Amino acid sequence: MAEHKYGYSDPSGEKTGKITATVKQGVTNSCEIIRQVESGLVNLARNTVSDTLSATGGVANEAVNVTRDVLKGTFSAAEEVGTGLLDSTKSIAKGIVLGVTDVGGDLVNAASQTARTAVKGAADVGADVAVVAKRTVEGILEATKEIGGNVEEVATVAVGGAIDAAGSLGESAVKAVRNILVGAVQGVKDVAGTAVPKADKAPEKK
Repeated sequence: MAEHKYGYSDPSGEKTGKITATVKQGVTNSCEIIRQVESGLVNLARNTVSDTLSATGGVANEAVNVTRDVLKGTFSAAEEVGTGLLDSTKSIAKGIVLGVTDVGGDLVNAASQTARTAVKGAADVGADVAVVAKRTVEGILEATKEIGGNVEEVATVAVGGAIDAAGSLGESAVKAVRNILVGAVQGVKDVAGTAVPKADKAPEKK
């Protein structure tokens, strides 16, 4: 039998084993790079927000503007390098929330504003609004858990903000955002039944 170019017919399994090890190492290295990039984006957003708010001294008044500007920078970059960058929305959202709370800002307001702005920004660049909403809410909840905040309250306002922002885009956007956020907040007590109505279901057959 002719040997496969990648060695799959190698009776000893030596070549196949090498390929498996090589791919495994490559995937592991790639995952580590992704983790480093995500961590870097969290820190970038966090430091930008906290440094800016500290410099202005007006946390309550400026938090909304800073949140908007950070997300605007993210979406502007996405327009230049491709909307695939929007996968980073989770890390940016997490960094924003952490940055606001670092300087004593209101966690709940930060969560709501971040979710609203992310949805609007995604629509402006033609990205999948529902996916961006999900990633944003995931980042917000991750930050909230990290700082020991009220996850239920924050999840409710973040989801509500995202759905409200989607409302200006049409009913289809609202349904898409609402349905995907059911999964994003799964496991958060009381949220799915309040801010997130039940996901749309196909009508039952009679």
